[in-house]
Amino acid sequence: CGACVEVCPTGALTDKEIKAANKEESLVPCKFTCPAGIDIPRYINYIARKEFKKAIAVIRERVPLPAILGAVCFHPCEVECRRGDVNEPVAICALKHFAAELDTGGWKEKIKKLPSTGKKVAIIGSGPAGLTASYYLALLGHDVTIFEKENDPGGMLRYGIPYYRLSENTLNKDINEIINLGVTFKNNTRVGDEIKLSDIKRDFDALFIAAGAPLTRKINIEGIDLNGVMWGVNFLKEVKMEKKQDIGDQVVVIGGGNVAIDVALTSLRLGPKEVQMACLEKREEMPAHEWEIEQALEEGIKINTSWGPKRIIEDNGKVAGIELMRCTNVFDENGNFNPVYDEKETKTILCDNVIMAIGQASDLSFLEDMQQIKQKRGTIEIDKNLSTGVEGIYAGGDVAIVPGSVIDSVANGRAVAVAIDKYLGGKGDIEEVLTEKEPRDPYIGKSEGFADLPRISPPHLPVEERKENFNTIEQVYNEEAALKEAKRCLQCDLRLLISEVALPPEHYLEFNSENVSKVPEVAGVYQLLDETKKPIVIKGSMNIREDIDRELEENENVTWFEWEADEMYTKRESELIQQHLQKYGEMPSGGGADDLDDLF
Repeated sequence: CGACVEVCPTGALTDKEIKAANKEESLVPCKFTCPAGIDIPRYINYIARKEFKKAIAVIRERVPLPAILGAVCFHPCEVECRRGDVNEPVAICALKHFAAELDTGGWKEKIKKLPSTGKKVAIIGSGPAGLTASYYLALLGHDVTIFEKENDPGGMLRYGIPYYRLSENTLNKDINEIINLGVTFKNNTRVGDEIKLSDIKRDFDALFIAAGAPLTRKINIEGIDLNGVMWGVNFLKEVKMEKKQDIGDQVVVIGGGNVAIDVALTSLRLGPKEVQMACLEKREEMPAHEWEIEQALEEGIKINTSWGPKRIIEDNGKVAGIELMRCTNVFDENGNFNPVYDEKETKTILCDNVIMAIGQASDLSFLEDMQQIKQKRGTIEIDKNLSTGVEGIYAGGDVAIVPGSVIDSVANGRAVAVAIDKYLGGKGDIEEVLTEKEPRDPYIGKSEGFADLPRISPPHLPVEERKENFNTIEQVYNEEAALKEAKRCLQCDLRLLISEVALPPEHYLEFNSENVSKVPEVAGVYQLLDETKKPIVIKGSMNIREDIDRELEENENVTWFEWEADEMYTKRESELIQQHLQKYGEMPSGGGADDLDDLF
């Protein structure tokens, strides 16, 4: 947690990466890595104290989809968790899931919905970006209407994420809260067909395009149009809509990302004898998250790495297999996607179906009647404020940014709500206080064996119980497990409550022979400072006068100096260096500290 660094009187402990300007960001990386800025240490502390209502209130201060995120967030916060430097990071996402499942709605008492502004906002798409923006815009008093082309709201949350990851009950739990705010959902309305984009622009004061990336990127190889070739996102959607899929006995999924993993695991649940994957990347290069890859392997899916599709083999107009060619390199020297193949090294996998899951794409056909909205590489071009450059029209989520995670889209939804409210004459203030901050008790006490406490993963459905069904794999903690896991938190944020070392009052003397001549020959510490009064030398000495005389002759960078008598000059030197570190985040820059630099 680094608290020892803050209070060490000798200056022997330093956080070399900590700068004064971003101290909080460095010390509490979990909070600042979260795209939505959830106060992670605070809600975990509430869970550890069994104050579960306060925990969910803290989460909801930053996101309106806590149950969904608890189930599907890629938790970048855990990668940066400082507990991971001890043994394993805290299971931040699973604890969020636990708090969301216990949500009784007590936070609603603190919700403040502003009076109607008379302004109307249209949102295209009801995925995580659209849902989030609608929530905050509704609270700000705007009349919000979401246009959704499918039967039910949720976008890719509903139609692209399998039930074994995100149950329908969990999804509806968060969406119902948004419906209860008065947001209007116009389902089964495809913009561009039933209603033109220009008509929406005419009838509404502002427009947010959050149409997502519901299509699979396509490639053109021999046999791509054969009966038995399917496309990843479409396949997931059809399975979710309970359309019968004749998957055959042997399935090959092309792709190495998270969608490809979901396609493979979904295929497996439809009853084939074998499911294989093939991807261009090496095992360590696969874009899918490690835990998803491990899950696929655990369920018996074979992954062929460093292989790309060459052609699909035909038999009477149907898929009979796929020929792969060796991929020798996926990225060029600049890190750009530019695969290189050895077409002489090939292998064939016999199969009944090939499912392509090689990336997602947006359907931008609805922009035809508004050509002034610019496109770039298959996405809508936006500025830093998520504006399309057309007055009153904004875009965000996967339709404007290369497909990311749910939490990234939630962060986009927050940002666009601020931008649209300001455009409509508001202040753009979406900050909420759903539970008042309380003074923290800095006395943690001793916890025997704390450093060795293992990470407690949430329970998972056994592999043998997952076959041929879509039951949720990751279960929710029971209270005992949640408390144990929450108590593994280092509580790094407490370090921010430690008062900084008090700096001595300034009584600098001009660095000249007249002032130096008045210094007695005693033991103590002196500081030499530049023209800005920043110390460049801090040094203890048995004879201050003698050392400063020498500095006067040799050091041309000094403008000011000060000194103090102290028989315990080595101790005082360390204290002053520690004060300097706290103020400047670095060692004194010039002379007198070379040996200390080596030590630190």
